Amino acid sequence: MSGNPDRLYDLIPVVHRMRDAGQGYPLRALLRVIGEQVDVVEQDIAQLYENWFIETCEDWVVPYIGALVGYQPADTGPRNAGSDRFLEPRRDVANAIRFRSRKGAFSILDDIATSQSGWPSRAVEFYRWLAVYQNINALQMRRGHTFDARGHAELQGPFNQIARTVDVRRISTARTVGNANIPDVGIYVWRLKPYSVTHTLAYCHDEVSPNCYLFSPLGSDTRLFNNPAAAPPRGGADLKYPSPIRRRSFERREVNGKMASGVPFYYGEDKSLAIWTGDPAQLRPVGDIVPADLSDWTSRPYGDQVAVDPERGRIMFPPDAPPKNAVWVSYTYGFSADMGGGEYVRPIRQAAKATLYQVGTGAPFATVTTALAQWRTDKPEGAVIEIVDSSVYFESIHIVLEDKQTLQLRAANGKRPVLWMVKAQAQQSGSLTVEGKGRSWFILDGVIITGRGLRVQGEVAGVAIRHATLVPGLGIDCDCNPRRASDPSIELIDAPLCLTIEHSIVGRILVERDEARTDPVRILISDSILDATGRERVALGASSKLCAYATLVLLRSTVFGELQTEAIELAEDSIIIGEIMVCRRQKGCMRFCYAPPGSRTPRRYRCQPDLVEAAVAVLFEGQDKQSDEYQDMLEGERLRVAPDFNSMRYGNSKYAQLANACAIEISTGAEDESEMGAFHDLYQSRRLANLRARIADSTPAGINAGVILTS
Repeated sequence: MSGNPDRLYDLIPVVHRMRDAGQGYPLRALLRVIGEQVDVVEQDIAQLYENWFIETCEDWVVPYIGALVGYQPADTGPRNAGSDRFLEPRRDVANAIRFRSRKGAFSILDDIATSQSGWPSRAVEFYRWLAVYQNINALQMRRGHTFDARGHAELQGPFNQIARTVDVRRISTARTVGNANIPDVGIYVWRLKPYSVTHTLAYCHDEVSPNCYLFSPLGSDTRLFNNPAAAPPRGGADLKYPSPIRRRSFERREVNGKMASGVPFYYGEDKSLAIWTGDPAQLRPVGDIVPADLSDWTSRPYGDQVAVDPERGRIMFPPDAPPKNAVWVSYTYGFSADMGGGEYVRPIRQAAKATLYQVGTGAPFATVTTALAQWRTDKPEGAVIEIVDSSVYFESIHIVLEDKQTLQLRAANGKRPVLWMVKAQAQQSGSLTVEGKGRSWFILDGVIITGRGLRVQGEVAGVAIRHATLVPGLGIDCDCNPRRASDPSIELIDAPLCLTIEHSIVGRILVERDEARTDPVRILISDSILDATGRERVALGASSKLCAYATLVLLRSTVFGELQTEAIELAEDSIIIGEIMVCRRQKGCMRFCYAPPGSRTPRRYRCQPDLVEAAVAVLFEGQDKQSDEYQDMLEGERLRVAPDFNSMRYGNSKYAQLANACAIEISTGAEDESEMGAFHDLYQSRRLANLRARIADSTPAGINAGVILTS
């Protein structure tokens, strides 16, 4: 396209341009209009050339190029902006073109799985696992190994080295899956993502002994994960994947055909785990680290040794030489999504003229309390208290907001600080207390709070909780059991007018509100987990009333516990596993959710188990609905579609993750055929469907390929 609108006018003779100038340039105006159409034609001609290539073609050309190479789009349900991150047609067709020249090659399966699903993956040919009779003149020493009880081979999983007998069941069947046959190929995928915690305070487990520590600053067992980004280039195939660290791999690994210590492959300042002790803190040498089973804390390290159990995230020092100062650690844990705060990139939102107070190592303030004291002195209209490290802060925080004042307490991007709430005085509750006047706002962003909860009272206009965790049960023990299961994580005492929870994990919410003088609080929960630590406990309710005086909006969230609220304005793509009690059923609706049988809810649309109950009723149309056969089938269908989770305990890496055996009505039951619950936006079911379709296109004839979820 030319930038000169008079390029046609400049081509005509000067005499005509002089005449045109004398008449007010009518010819130039005409040629400008013609020039615009010439530019359109030139652009179209140029785009015709660009349309020959998938990288530069227009969107409408993508399916035609795909048809030329035999690309068949997978049937993955309705598309939207979120799912297109993983199901991009242009990217799929480009990959199809790139992979067509390698079709039938085994090495292509790894690349296809990673590019189509976005998960780390590894393809395994199962015929290599089979026990075979070998020719003595052509021995294959790395095939057909029998089990060695003294060895360190992995018994199951993508790195198995143990021979097996033939399993004739197909790997691609929807029924019982077999994975040890000659034509079988397995695509192992890792769904859990590795998250790092850098230089945080280890938890001293002095209930057992002062020489016992836990990597997690919350005081719970945490399985340590391998950090693929920190893996050595030639350390082994398993170091390239975000898999849990096994004790045997941590103790011994095969390197160049010989057995060597596995500690150097995982331990170090920039690796999967590290330990600092002393004053000033010094990194413990790799030679001091001893792999151990600390399940019952019976190991006895001596001298300078430090026993480490990667499967439980435990540390033990010699009994006669416990650390005299704090112990600092870095480690990697696994979780499903960017939720609840962590060292991941998250959107930062604040007022344009907000005053910033930084807390942490190298910052102007050492504690949140001292930053709050300066904030009270300055009295800015908008302020941000930002924690710039991933340390643990033992604080007693009481915030009083003036009219139109906003305060944001947040973690810096890429940091995971922990606020351990303690009582400064006997008469204090120890909670993070927020009081306000008029149109004041409080925002909690990226912070983990344990020990106590959040208490809001006064006249606060609104509270927002984003990418934060208020530990369910106010804390967890070694086995991830709640310390105070019945205590609320959030108490709303006649305030605020609005509570917003986004991409967060919170415990029980208690609402105490005067119904005669105030309106119901509006609670908006999206992409979050509300955990009352049990099905029978109340996740949202009031202490002495049938229902909390609140209006709830629940979007793409998971609730462990009962809901007792005034009204549900909207519930969508969510899972509630406790009974629901709504006082005003005529208001609001529930769409594409799971609500337990017997719940009292507003009108429901395409919810479970309503749909399976309707299907059973159709089967028994015209028959006795009181018969035992009907009741048995009805109860069976209700149990079948009840959500099944890998873990319901906060602190577990598979917390709130739907189990592989969960009913398809739940795993694809959302409006866009993704899964219900807090991990809806991962689009896991749709990514799996797309992956299976692409693998079927690229495997040789006679080969059965199946997807195996490792986490």
